[in-house]
Amino acid sequence: MVIPIHKGSDRSLVTNYRPVSLTSVVCKQMEHVIASYIRQVWDKNDWLYEGQRGFRPGYLCKSQVIAVCLDIADSLDNGNKIDAIIVDFSKAFDLVPHGWLLTKIANSCVDSRVVVWIREFLLRRTQRVRVGGQLSAEVRVTSGVAQGSVLGPLLFLAYVNDIWRNMESIIRFFADDCNLQRNYK
Repeated sequence: MVIPIHKGSDRSLVTNYRPVSLTSVVCKQMEHVIASYIRQVWDKNDWLYEGQRGFRPGYLCKSQVIAVCLDIADSLDNGNKIDAIIVDFSKAFDLVPHGWLLTKIANSCVDSRVVVWIREFLLRRTQRVRVGGQLSAEVRVTSGVAQGSVLGPLLFLAYVNDIWRNMESIIRFFADDCNLQRNYK
């Protein structure tokens, strides 16, 4: 079930709501087991991009801001100029294509049985929306990772993990917020 949570501003605009998924206690417990295993595998294999600080224990938003400021200070100290782009991916969690995500997870050294579990978790998902006392019809979910779920943040990290490849810019992430910098003389 999805409960829309108001983020602020005009309550009449659907875009001002965040869809939060509610799942059973049993499902959440299994997600915790899977998430713990995935974190262990990724940490052991140093799989996650070092510039990603979101949804990672021990990595704080403050440390990411400090890293960006240090990047800028170092560049200026070296006499360089900087081009920077700050990106907040709109509807990032909702638009993750399941097929690409599953391929990335399968290539992350995770046991194939866990990949199968995640595939079933994603591909067999349906949802209903509750607003007040009204419940919508059930629909199949064809993309995205469930916001409010235990696994959602980790699955999103897997999806964006390789975005830095083949780029010459410095890329710093905090979840779905991205700072790209390029230094030049």
